[in-house]
Amino acid sequence: MPLTNAVVHLALAAASIFGDHMVLQRDQPVPVWGTASAGEEVVVAVAGREAKAVADASGAWKATLPALAAGGPFTLKITSGSGALQFTNVAVGEVWLASGQSNMEWPLLSARDGTNEVAAANHPGIRFAKLPHVSTNAPMSSVAAPWAVATPGSARSFSAVAWFFARDLEKQLRVPIGIIQAAWGGTMVEAWMPTAAITALPETHTIFDRWNQLVAAYPALKKKYDEDLPRLKQEWEAAAAKAKAEGKPAPRLARPPSGPGSPNGPANLWNGMIHPLAPVAIRGVIWYQGESNTPRAEQYQRLFPAMIRAWREHWAQGEFPFYFVQLANYLAPKPAPGGSAWAELREAQAKALALPATGMATAIDLGEEKDIHPRNKQEVGRRLALLARARVYGEKDLVDSGPMYRSMTVEGAAIRLAFDACGGGLATRDGGAPAGFAIAGEDQTFAWADAKIEGETILLTCASVPKPVAARYAWADNPSTANVVNKAGLPLAPFRTDSWPGLTSGKN
Repeated sequence: MPLTNAVVHLALAAASIFGDHMVLQRDQPVPVWGTASAGEEVVVAVAGREAKAVADASGAWKATLPALAAGGPFTLKITSGSGALQFTNVAVGEVWLASGQSNMEWPLLSARDGTNEVAAANHPGIRFAKLPHVSTNAPMSSVAAPWAVATPGSARSFSAVAWFFARDLEKQLRVPIGIIQAAWGGTMVEAWMPTAAITALPETHTIFDRWNQLVAAYPALKKKYDEDLPRLKQEWEAAAAKAKAEGKPAPRLARPPSGPGSPNGPANLWNGMIHPLAPVAIRGVIWYQGESNTPRAEQYQRLFPAMIRAWREHWAQGEFPFYFVQLANYLAPKPAPGGSAWAELREAQAKALALPATGMATAIDLGEEKDIHPRNKQEVGRRLALLARARVYGEKDLVDSGPMYRSMTVEGAAIRLAFDACGGGLATRDGGAPAGFAIAGEDQTFAWADAKIEGETILLTCASVPKPVAARYAWADNPSTANVVNKAGLPLAPFRTDSWPGLTSGKN
């Protein structure tokens, strides 16, 4: 007969995010949790503060330390009647979660001037917990996340964007900085969302339909891939040798088909890399993702804000800051204005600013035509840090954003645009006339416009559009001529004044 009312006996353990060298969030309650034998009292102590908890019937316990002041090193002690844990070199400071796809994952060594940046990365006050790639179809309660103190040996593989963000904050705040890195290249936003958050949105059944079709087709596709792999490798080796001889980047080897365990399964990365982290105390999130969702940019308008809301709900820590990077310019510039899925994705990102405590670091001037991974991660990290320094840490007189479109007025044959966040006034990056603007009449055909800065407004005219009704700026995959900045040198974010159907309209 099955046993009833059996007592759960478990060895004392803490969630895997707790370990040597970690950073605890300052100035707010700090949950610490884990497992122990049912009914056992657990005591957590650090920096002269203490909290207690009793393991429930399943063995789970959670104790919440009172707010701690920045400092360290400390020893975090966890004790119970049957065991003891001790984590050393623990600091108290600012903790941020850094997540997204490959531009967030991109390592410091591969950033611009990476060799020198790594050599100078001796910052004992900066610590990273770098999560492994974990994709699973069920929420996990634990994931390996060892903390590492920043040294030239460890920092080489840290997220470059998160590194420059952390380095800037440490310099300004003079407190320890902890980064929890949970990023995976090539991933879609729906992989980072809980299933319930996806299904609550209209017309998202297509995401699951598409995924189920991939899973069903996987065995046959994988069998064919395995059969073709020797030939594919041979072809790749020849193409790579040719590219090397010509001084060009090597092509990628054909990837295996997506299937069970793929990182792009809906909710798979939420389950494996985000769900296990909460409720660790964090100050906020920095996010760099969206490239993989450009074919469905209009849908991203719904998915991205829903993801932010879901993360905040899961943490139950309030509306913590969520700062993200608006995608950089990429692909070949086009000679005439027209549609762009990349522009629509940037627009979808900007619309998430309607949520409280969000901020956007525009990177439209930092991209590279032939590389989806621009190397200037220094400036990306700095722009994210500007948002935190001004909005979280209260640094005065700091311009933290480039200009943002506010309103449009038609003045006869001209359009006047007004902006927020002008940071002391509008200017151009190169000192020339404003460029990258287009206007259209009711026929919805856009033509390049002549632009003139007048105070904190810009006046647009175009001889071929005598009755303009709409304007766009930097509305292209790679709007290379777009040059408007504020006096702090931060770029005007791409925008459009119309709401006409785009290239990704209706694509779910």
